Amino acid sequence: MTIVIKFKTPTIRFIFSLIFFLSFSSFFVAQNITSLSKDEQNLDNKLSKIKTELLQDSEKNKFTIYNTSFSQLKPFIETTELFKILNEMPKGALLHSHSGGIANTDWLINKASEYENCYIFINQDQQKYIYGQLMIFEKEEVPVGFIKLSDFLKSNANAKEKLLDLYTLKRNNLTEYIDYWSEFEKRFQRIESILNYRPIFKEYYQEAFLELLKDNVQHVEIRYIFGQLFDEKNKNYPIEKAVLDLKEIEKKIKKTHPEFTLKIIYTSLKFLDKTVVEQESEKAYQLKKKFPNFITGFDLVADEASGHSVAYFNPLWEKMKILEKKYRVKLPLYLHAGESCSLYNHNISEIPFAYNKRIGHALNLIYFPELMKKVKQNNNLVEVSPISNQTLGYVSDLRNHPARVLLANNVNISINSDDPAVFGYEGLSYDFWMAFINWDLTVKDLKKLIFNSIDYSSLNSSEKQKAKIHLEKEWNTFVRNNVE
Repeated sequence: MTIVIKFKTPTIRFIFSLIFFLSFSSFFVAQNITSLSKDEQNLDNKLSKIKTELLQDSEKNKFTIYNTSFSQLKPFIETTELFKILNEMPKGALLHSHSGGIANTDWLINKASEYENCYIFINQDQQKYIYGQLMIFEKEEVPVGFIKLSDFLKSNANAKEKLLDLYTLKRNNLTEYIDYWSEFEKRFQRIESILNYRPIFKEYYQEAFLELLKDNVQHVEIRYIFGQLFDEKNKNYPIEKAVLDLKEIEKKIKKTHPEFTLKIIYTSLKFLDKTVVEQESEKAYQLKKKFPNFITGFDLVADEASGHSVAYFNPLWEKMKILEKKYRVKLPLYLHAGESCSLYNHNISEIPFAYNKRIGHALNLIYFPELMKKVKQNNNLVEVSPISNQTLGYVSDLRNHPARVLLANNVNISINSDDPAVFGYEGLSYDFWMAFINWDLTVKDLKKLIFNSIDYSSLNSSEKQKAKIHLEKEWNTFVRNNVE
């Protein structure tokens, strides 16, 4: 039923229209995250003062913040008032994380050592195993060179510290002559097998999500490489088992954290042959068909300097329409591209933008101005990971991070941690601290970055609406608590 209200005089009609306009305008001002409330302005002033004092004190004490690697800076960060505040800040979504790179490494070592069938390789690197690699074996099948992890940890007072060094990547421990990506990938190789052992797999991801919730992250999207889950009952579970287990973990966590949501981006490797990746892509569509609201995208990962280019996989992108019709589902791309400092790396320009929703890293996007315009027009988000980019050697001084140029040109970005466990930390607060200090961010910027993470997430429309309502509430509480 439509109600029509008629006004007898132009004056009354004008007054009513004005009231309606002001009310309607105030609604949009309230929803406009680029407009700050009085409390938000006060918080902005407070954080600005804290930052100024922090930098002045560090200069006075001749302590270099800008040129120091994160692993050296981390103990100092944890002492600052800024970190305490950012720790309390709701962060929305973590859109860029990788399987096996999230949960605390110290926790993982302790957990793995509880299993009597967990062994560690203590010989020099070989073709099949590398030093420090963890594996699950039945007692009578343990290969030469392996001993029980629990025995290894008891053998030396510094055993755990040695393992932590093997499983984390610290920029200050490396030299310019070491292949960073090789060292990076070894960290995953050492723990890959035990994370496919189903009992540890389930405990690992529950721990990972609880760590993120503790840091006020409400939504998580994982670039997940599907390994072969196994246990004593079954040596070769179908890949659906991992999805079902992850969904069960999400359901369990929701009982105490109803705001928590999880999505999986099916991920393969850039160094594989295109025919193999096409097979992986088909598996992704099959999983999407079975779990339409849980498998939400597809990506390829690996070192861009040595892996295949995005264009190498053009036959796969061209086949996506066929796969969409075959399985009656759409599977957006969330491609890694431009994780490079080279002008000659054109991966970023080879992205099939018709399918791509977000770009991982995009460090060299700033070298292609016309493409940067296209990213804006296409409404793509760039997933930025400050600490990862510094640790892997792309940006030593984060004041020079390309994200500052993207922000200045109104390209939408979000803050992410990539592989925090590998870089020696948990959560997202450290990345926000580094970004805030190095990029001259304001509360307006922080709010935009946080709400971007929900706006550009792969949540469906109703989930997104719920997530934003929760985030708005948490944000307002956070602001209020830090200005009173």
